[in-house]
Amino acid sequence: MLNVGDIVVRKSYGGDLLFRIVEINHYGIAKLVGLNYRILADAPWEDLQKVHPDSFYPNDEINMLRIEKNIRDILKKRFKEDNYKRSEKDSILRKPGKVLHIDGDPDYLKVCMEYYKKLNIKVIGRNIEEKEHSSRILFLLREIKPDILVITGHDSIVKGTKDYKDLSNYRNSKYFVDTVKKAREYEPDMDQLVIFAGACQSNYEALIEAGANFASSPERVMIHALDPVFICEKIAYTSMQNILSIDDILENTITGIKGIGGFQTRGKYREGAPNY
Repeated sequence: MLNVGDIVVRKSYGGDLLFRIVEINHYGIAKLVGLNYRILADAPWEDLQKVHPDSFYPNDEINMLRIEKNIRDILKKRFKEDNYKRSEKDSILRKPGKVLHIDGDPDYLKVCMEYYKKLNIKVIGRNIEEKEHSSRILFLLREIKPDILVITGHDSIVKGTKDYKDLSNYRNSKYFVDTVKKAREYEPDMDQLVIFAGACQSNYEALIEAGANFASSPERVMIHALDPVFICEKIAYTSMQNILSIDDILENTITGIKGIGGFQTRGKYREGAPNY
């Protein structure tokens, strides 16, 4: 017997991804959210197979090894740079960019916050349902005044879709688009407020047109839950004197250019002196 909260795979898809059941309706259709990827799905209960949360899935294991290596490499690089500056007897003030992360999924937000902490990124996280993002965004921007804004959660293309540019064919893209537009009314300058928007299979073109610096998903593929964190790290710790290419920005993401695209963007890291 399947219950809300169970971890499952879809038999018809060869058990390719892990999902969590968030709802089962009267017709036996389960609403699913990806465990490691930001995707929504529906499936009849007979197509689902319950698995143990700690089940071994090679792709997930490979991704986690890569994520941990990325973090070690990032922190090692920062340590070397700091040591060099100390050897030069510089007394430096450091101010990385500040992040506001709005997420439609509380579990994903919790995981992202853990990794922001590992990467020493100053972040404020808010769990807000996707359809409520646009009504809350201006208040949050005025209150928090972030350098970098993440607008994410879950998304997917409606099954059988042929018109990939029609926002009505996506679960949550229209909410992300409305939120980006309101954020750009608050701050039109793409270097002053850097925006990442979207989730799995989101309408990339519409999000870019709305004003996002980076968006998912150019090839309508799934993006990893931690991809926004690695993008924020690049921006937050790159000097404001430098403009990052899209290849630089996506360097540490799991999904890469198939899942995320966007524009060259200036870093948000500042240095000053003297330290106190």
